[in-house]
Amino acid sequence: GAMGFWAALDEIYPQTRHQRCWVHKMANILKELPKRLQGKAKAALQAIWMADTREAAEKAWQAFVRDYQAKYPRAVAKLEKDRDVLLTFFDFPAEHWRHIRSSNAIESTFATVRHRSSRTKNCVSRATFLGLSFKLIQQAERHWRGIQHPERLRELFAGVTFVDGMPANETRLDPQQDAA
Repeated sequence: GAMGFWAALDEIYPQTRHQRCWVHKMANILKELPKRLQGKAKAALQAIWMADTREAAEKAWQAFVRDYQAKYPRAVAKLEKDRDVLLTFFDFPAEHWRHIRSSNAIESTFATVRHRSSRTKNCVSRATFLGLSFKLIQQAERHWRGIQHPERLRELFAGVTFVDGMPANETRLDPQQDAA
C-alpha cells in the first residue's frame, strides 16, 4: 500500500492519479477463495483488467461480483474497495497500460535490495550499504523494460484526455455501426 508514499504524493502533486497493482490485488482476492475456484476467479479478474474498454471492464467486474458475492463476500469486498484506483489506467494511453497496471517490476528490484540488506544489516557501514544498494539497483536496471511509445508522454504532459486508451478527440469505431 505504501500509504506514506501516497500521502506525500498527494501533498506535493495533488493532481496525480493513483493506480493499484492488479497482480497484487488479484493475489489478495484469490486468498479469500478456495483453491478449487482460484483458476476460474483469476480468469474472471483478468477479464476485467485485460478489457479493451472501461465499459467491457465494468461488465466483467459486474460478472465477478454476481458470481462470487453470495458465497465469498470478503473476496468481492477486496475488489470493490479499490474500484476507482484499479481502473485508472483506462485514462492513459493504451500503449502504457502494461506499465501502469502492475508494480511488479519495481517491487522485484526492491525485493532484491531488501533481501541483501537483511543479510548484511550488521556487517557494513551506512556508506558501504548505500554503495551495495546502488550496485544492486544498477544491475537490476539492465533488465528493465523501457516505456513503450514514450512520445505519448508529450500528449499527457500537454493535458490531452484519454478515454479507453485513446485521445478523447479520436473516436473509436463502433462495431455495431460498422455492421449496419
